[in-house]
Amino acid sequence: MAEELFAPHAVPEDHRPLAARMAPQRLEDFSGQEHLLGPGKLLHRQISSETFTSALFFGPPGCGKTALARFIAAKSRARVEELNAVAAGVADLKKALEGAKYYLEQTGRRTLLLVDEIHHFNRNQQDVLLPSIERGDVLLIGMTTENPSFYVNAALLSRFTSFEFQPLEETHLRRIVEKTIADKERGLGNLQLQIDEDARGHFVRMAGGDARKLLNALELAALTTPIEMDGKRHVTLKVAEESIQKRSIRYDRKADDHYDHISAFIKSMRGSDPDAAVYWMAKMLAAGEDPRFIARRILICASEDVGNADFRALVIANAAFQAVEVLGMPEARIPLSQAAVYVACAPKSNAAYLAVDAALQEATQGKAREVPLHLRDASGDRKTRGHGEGYKYPHDFPGHWVAQEYMPDPKRFYEPTNEGDEKRLAERLKELRKK
Repeated sequence: MAEELFAPHAVPEDHRPLAARMAPQRLEDFSGQEHLLGPGKLLHRQISSETFTSALFFGPPGCGKTALARFIAAKSRARVEELNAVAAGVADLKKALEGAKYYLEQTGRRTLLLVDEIHHFNRNQQDVLLPSIERGDVLLIGMTTENPSFYVNAALLSRFTSFEFQPLEETHLRRIVEKTIADKERGLGNLQLQIDEDARGHFVRMAGGDARKLLNALELAALTTPIEMDGKRHVTLKVAEESIQKRSIRYDRKADDHYDHISAFIKSMRGSDPDAAVYWMAKMLAAGEDPRFIARRILICASEDVGNADFRALVIANAAFQAVEVLGMPEARIPLSQAAVYVACAPKSNAAYLAVDAALQEATQGKAREVPLHLRDASGDRKTRGHGEGYKYPHDFPGHWVAQEYMPDPKRFYEPTNEGDEKRLAERLKELRKK
């Protein structure tokens, strides 16, 4: 009885996750990245001719970086070694490099070193790599979800060819789904899956360009769906929603995504597209961005891009900023949306922004000017030094204006536009300048 109880259970011949099993085995099996792997492209030519050099693959998760690196390793005649920069220390790195050098000396063949999450290597670890790559002891493929310009030092970066991977598009993900449910050797072809069209659409949309997330969800749905009377597993929209409940939002507050999204947000407001502005803002909030950071950008845009074309924009943006401080999330999204929409819809003028930049340039690089005596503070020096002597108080004159010198060798910095409220300012200023 005991022997039966503890007898070993039969296990599948390949119990690796579906995402690992479905890794492309031929170059034409890769979905997406046509800008890198299309016919005639540099990476395609290098792989086809087996003239590969050290490289950096960077891009979002699940877009094929690791799969391609391992494909190159399988195709290469080099000795292959893998390290994960999260777990590997300097000692591990030195051991791998010394082994590569010894192997080269003994066999004349190089080692292909695959380093995942290479951005986790600190400066010392990166410096350890330099001599081996410089001598040609190893070929290195580093993989990272971060922009290497921020995390890889310049000396090491100059010895690599960098290839940027893009998120997979929905057409690519649908192709992966079709291949997976049809493949009887590595995929789910033996499970007799019947996936409703709305379920397929849900898998693809919620994957957010991440093939690994798509395949993990597909595998979960397939293995947990019971076999029906006709011998098929029927994956409905409900099953799909349970298997992949939340879209993967590609947004890292410490990397490129942070700057790219806030740039898109500001440019959408500046370009008077409230829908795009609200979308980029919502995506940042959903990914956990600090709402105060967003509120500050709205404030800047209200002054820089709307300016005096609609003076209310700055007032509303400032009120939203204060509301965010008081409310916090999730309620803060409401005044943020109100302010972003208002700033996006408002007429635009950057005249005040251009004025201060021109004035700053003049102050630091132009002709030196001193404050005229009649404009100086007269609190205590009027009698002894003549400060304030001859100043004309504008409110004592008709129209509350009087001609007098306010700047030696005057120069114009503010040129109002005819947009929105600023048109009124332009007309008034034009009349005053005539006088």
